[in-house]
Amino acid sequence: MQKEFQYMVDFRLPTSLSEDFLKLIPYQRNKINKLFREGKLINYALSLDHSKMWAVLAASSESEVKDLLLELPLTQFMEFDINMLTLYNSVNNESPAFSLN
Repeated sequence: MQKEFQYMVDFRLPTSLSEDFLKLIPYQRNKINKLFREGKLINYALSLDHSKMWAVLAASSESEVKDLLLELPLTQFMEFDINMLTLYNSVNNESPAFSLN
């Protein structure tokens, strides 16, 4: 069984968003939702000024991360850096277990 690691992807969006870019946003959202369901995408964020985007992915290698990124329609418009994470902590958004005691 291959071990999965977490990778942070730091995307740089184009300074001006073309019509082609904007038309692909619904397809990007569909792929993002699919990756979340599959457990491959852990976190996804966009800066307020739309200049940067970040994603944390679970994969067995940097090569797998690149393959996942190529599935995203908007990747062709962006530059990105991939960094393997040593540590990734987050707050669990699930509700605490309710006790009847």
